[in-house]
Amino acid sequence: MKHGNHNNPTTGPGNHGGEGQGIDRQLHNPIEDRLIPLEPLDLGKVSSIDGLVRAMARTAFTGRQLGEAADVLEAMALDKDAFIVMTLAGAMTVAKQGLIITELIDRGIVNAIVSTGALMAHGLVEATGRAHFRANPEVSDEELYEQGYNRVYDTLEPEQNLDDVEEVMSAVLEAWDHNEVMCSYKLNHAIGAHLARQAQGQRGILKSAYEKGVPVFVPAFSDSELGLDTALNNRLRESTGRHKIRFDPFEDLEHFAATLLRQKKLGIFTIGGGVPRNWSQQFGPFIELRHRRLGENVPLKRYHYGLRICPEPVHWGGLSGSPYSEAISWGKFVPPSEGGKFGEVFVDATVGLPIIVAAVLERLDENHKTTKKPKKELARRR
Repeated sequence: MKHGNHNNPTTGPGNHGGEGQGIDRQLHNPIEDRLIPLEPLDLGKVSSIDGLVRAMARTAFTGRQLGEAADVLEAMALDKDAFIVMTLAGAMTVAKQGLIITELIDRGIVNAIVSTGALMAHGLVEATGRAHFRANPEVSDEELYEQGYNRVYDTLEPEQNLDDVEEVMSAVLEAWDHNEVMCSYKLNHAIGAHLARQAQGQRGILKSAYEKGVPVFVPAFSDSELGLDTALNNRLRESTGRHKIRFDPFEDLEHFAATLLRQKKLGIFTIGGGVPRNWSQQFGPFIELRHRRLGENVPLKRYHYGLRICPEPVHWGGLSGSPYSEAISWGKFVPPSEGGKFGEVFVDATVGLPIIVAAVLERLDENHKTTKKPKKELARRR
């Protein structure tokens, strides 16, 4: 039988001995260490959405994330020098979140939009007076197809809605001068102008964006109903002997970069991830490459604020789930050590977005604080 050595070495801080031995811990006083204590969430003391969110900030897990996110959004809204880009992915307009985005535009909190084309197209459904509907789980997808209902999780988009959207698109596209090269922000500006004239009783993202001078970019334009409608219009033009519309996505990139270069400070408010998030975040590397490879005299700007709502976990390796700390290494964000301020909430945006925005709007209204003025000069077309 093998006997061990019972003469253990003296243990202390930093000396764990061998074979997994513990130490005589030196217990700290959390107050002296200036740790922040948590507080029980007392609903009896909560009388508003903002009150609830502030209380959640003093708890833990996703509740704390919501509270900290509201603080970041408030800071962005109150910073007169900050230009805020909102990126949108997922079926947010189908999920009836469009008016929240519209409110952020109308109040001057959001200064530019980068979105999927599908999100903008489904938003036009409401602008035409149509609706989305609850899906009946007892009806099969085969039956829905035969009946002309397109399913988005638990919601239905009738195909007739998209035909109505095409009527709006047709009016805009037929009026387009083929001598002018199209890109997404120019087209969305034209759609917004059409809605301002024809849908005066309706609120919507593109209408408010037009009225407030907020450019709306759709980087993956052909991956949407808007893109398909444009493709169909070009086929119609070609079949009737007319010039086709030329679409150049690099006009979007150049206009987006030029717009951000004019700003003193930048922020980004991301719902989901995908192409809109990545395209917007590429601004920093694009400017750096222009400076380093082409020798252009441009400032090396990065995003100062960042707020994202997305349940995608980081360990899948996708852009949608990547944290801001990773993006700092790419030259996309100012690190916290230099003043960067970030919030990340891992929750369904149909839960997180309304709560965070409602809380911040309460703060702004209660204290009679004014937000940034919309930058109307951005409606100018180059």
